[in-house]
Amino acid sequence: MGFFDGFRVTIRQVFEPRVTHRYPDEKRLKPPRFHGRHVLGRYEDGMEKCIGCELCAGVCPARCIYVRGADNPPDSPVSPGERFGFVYEINYLRCIHCDLCVEACPTEAITESKLFEFSFVDRQDAIYTKDELVVDDEGRPRQLPWEDWRSGDDAHTSGWMRATSPNGDAAFEGRVQWSGELGYGVRTPEAGQVGDRDDEATGNISIRDVNSADISHRYGGRYR
Repeated sequence: MGFFDGFRVTIRQVFEPRVTHRYPDEKRLKPPRFHGRHVLGRYEDGMEKCIGCELCAGVCPARCIYVRGADNPPDSPVSPGERFGFVYEINYLRCIHCDLCVEACPTEAITESKLFEFSFVDRQDAIYTKDELVVDDEGRPRQLPWEDWRSGDDAHTSGWMRATSPNGDAAFEGRVQWSGELGYGVRTPEAGQVGDRDDEATGNISIRDVNSADISHRYGGRYR
């Protein structure tokens, strides 16, 4: 009887509302603090934010970041500082997306976008170079041949974030989580991680409302 009981469960579910998304054509909203693929930012005037200090490489527990700085050319400086990131590589076969590199960066040069769908045919493709990591002239990540970008994904790449204290340290409250020189990706100051204050600061409430409405629609209002 156990064999036929399994069929009974299967047949009953055929007439139930669909609860899964048709991924990758349908995607749910990503959390505000989602850790995706890294990007290297620029200032409004086009100068790179990276100053080649190598702090990100030093703090990386997976040792996946390789940086070498060089002196800025006096006639055509690359960054506002004395030095710039001459070589910048991230090995995604090692990266654990802990975001410690974002915390360590003194100029907010490196951050993580919400892009995560990329696969490699060649192991060399897993090592992102500076040319692949630096944002384009509009401040958005560059789409690489092996990255699976679907319609609408580009609109979400500007959800840049800055990691905050996981224990809700009061020293982080009131500090702007990310600057908005390019006019988008602006986040409200960190409001701590106690109760609803964190939800209001990170936008989790709005995402939760959207997802709840989606679940209610799919389940016919039975799961609230």
